[in-house]
Amino acid sequence: MSLTSVVVPTTPFEGQKPGTSGLRKKVKVFMEKHYTENFVQCIFDALGEDKVKGSTLIVGGDGRYFSKQAINIIIRLASANGVAKLIIGQLGILSTPAVSNLIRQLNVLGGIVLTASHNPGGIRHDFGIKYNIENGGPAPDHVTDAIYEHTKNIKEYRTTPKLETDRLIDVLGTYTFNVDGKDFVVEVIDPSIEYVALMRDIFDFHKLRALIRGTDTKPPFNVLIDSMNGVTGVYVRRIFVEELGASPDSNVRRIVPLDNFGEIHPDPNLTYAKDLVDKVKDNCEYHLGAAFDGDGDRNMIIGKHAFFVTPSDSLAVLANNLECIPYFQKNGVHGFARSMPTAAAVDRVAEKLGKEMFEVPTGWKYFGNLMDAGRLSLCGEESFGTGSDHIREKDGIWAVLAWLSIIEHKNMSVEDILKEHWHTYGRNYFTRYDYEECDTDAANLMMHHVEQLIGCSSFVGKTYTSSGKSYTVRKADNFSYVDPIDNSVAKKSVRVLFEDGSRLIYRLSGTGSSGATIRIYIDSYEKDNVLSEAQDTLKPLVEIGLEISQIKKFTGRDAPTVIT
Repeated sequence: MSLTSVVVPTTPFEGQKPGTSGLRKKVKVFMEKHYTENFVQCIFDALGEDKVKGSTLIVGGDGRYFSKQAINIIIRLASANGVAKLIIGQLGILSTPAVSNLIRQLNVLGGIVLTASHNPGGIRHDFGIKYNIENGGPAPDHVTDAIYEHTKNIKEYRTTPKLETDRLIDVLGTYTFNVDGKDFVVEVIDPSIEYVALMRDIFDFHKLRALIRGTDTKPPFNVLIDSMNGVTGVYVRRIFVEELGASPDSNVRRIVPLDNFGEIHPDPNLTYAKDLVDKVKDNCEYHLGAAFDGDGDRNMIIGKHAFFVTPSDSLAVLANNLECIPYFQKNGVHGFARSMPTAAAVDRVAEKLGKEMFEVPTGWKYFGNLMDAGRLSLCGEESFGTGSDHIREKDGIWAVLAWLSIIEHKNMSVEDILKEHWHTYGRNYFTRYDYEECDTDAANLMMHHVEQLIGCSSFVGKTYTSSGKSYTVRKADNFSYVDPIDNSVAKKSVRVLFEDGSRLIYRLSGTGSSGATIRIYIDSYEKDNVLSEAQDTLKPLVEIGLEISQIKKFTGRDAPTVIT
């Protein structure tokens, strides 16, 4: 049967501007008539007819509510826009790292990822669409800017309304349709095969299995892996249970992906993963706990008794121990990078090892150019994102396997590894205050206030005192980044740098679906005082950070939503 595409008139929707990682809105917004169709058509229009016609694209996501409906829309629009083939994860499931890997392994044009990452799911909550380019990474600014420009002027979209998509993605197989006289192919794949093969190639699964299962001379290393009802459940079962021998009853939890994440917030931090933290804290048999977010790119690591590893420290420890991972033994280590708000712990490792070190704006896309140029092997963000040049996304499962490899190699606990690292390099005490879903106008006024304040000639050199401790401002600016590969410029986040190396950073996050999220980052370096409680050490600087921002005055908020 031959199918014919049609052109459907439409009008623009306001606010379809992709943020740090795509377009995120409430589910009910995406369900509005023409809304999702408009945005998907604008992705194709921004890429251009020459690229799209005859191309192959990957499609998948974290399985959150509205994913299947969105995939049906994408199938119909792709067929009408001349795409030759879609490769889709069964049931629409593909973690963000798995999408990146497939794009790279299969050498295709790119991928459409259906996720709102760590945001809550379900009909009352969030949905998202982002485009990943041919290197496997998130679309850079010039691509997302082009998509946005098309959304402001769109007049029509192309679709194939009679292409039957119901239950198409439920069963593995290859399906061919004739659309406008040309073959259009949909291949539904097992979402885990290629990714598991990649992890097996990067790590020594034989050693990791011996660690987790135990040997004649060593007891089992007990882990508790929490997928938080997100997409990683599929991969956790295949890797940790089937490959590494973890118990499906006692070593993994919440590994069935649910479209509403079981009504929890799938964000792996001390607030939203408190259930995991409490279980590890209360059960002394667990040596390591780990949690992942909805789409599998973020991770949290805790040691015995819930000893917390900050993402900044996690990145630094990994950088200092890459020699125990086969992938880096084979490929070498070319450099390190972190997002600017991430504490500078990894910088000292780079200096000691003689490696290049990069400080980039928040957003994983800024790491991609450095990796493609062969100048970056390991990178991370303080927002629980860690990854390497094996793909072009952060990768939660990879990070946990890397930690287990270090533990196996050093034969040390998580806590002892951190303490050894601090005694060698000193410690960056770090915390982040998140004020979620603030009034957007109020948040912008607060940021404007901070920018005006740091612009005053008298600000540099000013001394702030709180709880008996004083900090003198050395430098204050709007962080600017010039990409060393393509010379593009990005300006994001306000920085206040103090003479002792401490920092305050203020930023509006682009990952929410409604309102504005204000993030305040507090970072203080100590060379010798490395074993104190972080919140006690940082308390004076936190108070100064709140004083400078006047956040309560502008937003009415007495306390942050989340403290990391």
